Amino acid sequence: MNINATLLGQAITFAILIWFTMKFVWPPLLTAMEERAKTIADGLAAGERAKHDLELAAKRSAEVIREAKEQAAEIIGNSEKRASEIIEAAKLQAKAEGDRLVAGAQAEIDQEVFRAKEQLRSQVSSIALAGAGKILGREIDAKAHNDLLDKLVAEI
Repeated sequence: MNINATLLGQAITFAILIWFTMKFVWPPLLTAMEERAKTIADGLAAGERAKHDLELAAKRSAEVIREAKEQAAEIIGNSEKRASEIIEAAKLQAKAEGDRLVAGAQAEIDQEVFRAKEQLRSQVSSIALAGAGKILGREIDAKAHNDLLDKLVAEI
């Protein structure tokens, strides 16, 4: 065995291995690495898009929350305003009802006072007739002296 022939055989075998590797093994490896690089790049791009979308969503949610707070404040203000209007209307209605009740009670009192005066007048006239009858010593006829009694009642 000659060392030159061995080296030459090993060099030829190594060259065939390199050619075989370059022809059949290397292209699928390059394709797989390129696909992997593309997948990684797509993943990074998707991550950036997601990050950007997240920022937009955060801004949008902050805007929606701000609008909701404004609407809530407006609704609360309107409800407080409406409540005060209802309270004022109720106060006015209660005052009107109270005034009506007071006026009714006053009218009833006036009627009772008038009735009491009329009753008192009739009693006074009866007492006056009885007193006059005793003073005169005879009975006075109330029917005969009705005009006189009416004048007395009117004066009293």
